[in-house]
Amino acid sequence: MGVGSVEDYVYVLDYLPKGRGDLPPHKRVPTVYGIGENQFTLLELVPKTDAAFVIGDRIYVGKNAEKRTKIAKIKSRVNYETLTATAHGELPYILLDVVNNTEERFIKFFNESPAISTRFHVLELLPGLGKKMMHDILEERKKKPFSSFKEMCERIDFLRAPDKLIAKRIELELTDPNQKYRLFTRPPVSKGHY
Repeated sequence: MGVGSVEDYVYVLDYLPKGRGDLPPHKRVPTVYGIGENQFTLLELVPKTDAAFVIGDRIYVGKNAEKRTKIAKIKSRVNYETLTATAHGELPYILLDVVNNTEERFIKFFNESPAISTRFHVLELLPGLGKKMMHDILEERKKKPFSSFKEMCERIDFLRAPDKLIAKRIELELTDPNQKYRLFTRPPVSKGHY
């Protein structure tokens, strides 16, 4: 499976027109760091000459060469540590954008997520979601599946921002390579392997 086969769109986390300052001058090349919309794959991308980028832009990186107007190629998958300080700073905001832009997928997660064991439910993996709120979500979804984040908040007391719960979980999975459960992301890249 090629590197680019799982992500058709990425959101720009950082753009370095002159390349990474921590590399020797002869190795510096224009670089874009992005996060995939589908599996939140962190990618290093090679921009096309003269392409300009704004952090937060959603750009096409899929197989259709005609649609790929800004990116020459996907160079590699990277881990969180590889990203720039700017990309680290932007990540929480961009994750929230992705979650809200693909809300349907995460509503499905709230509606269908299973128990891991008799004592532990997948929903408990969301940072900040306690047992009581988890039970409330499970009870409510039995009555009728949720249709939006807004509706979830209307139906469940004290639930403020389900989108943030999801974004925080994704961030945790991206920043902590030792997470046992990966609800939304792929395992980190092992060294020297894309």
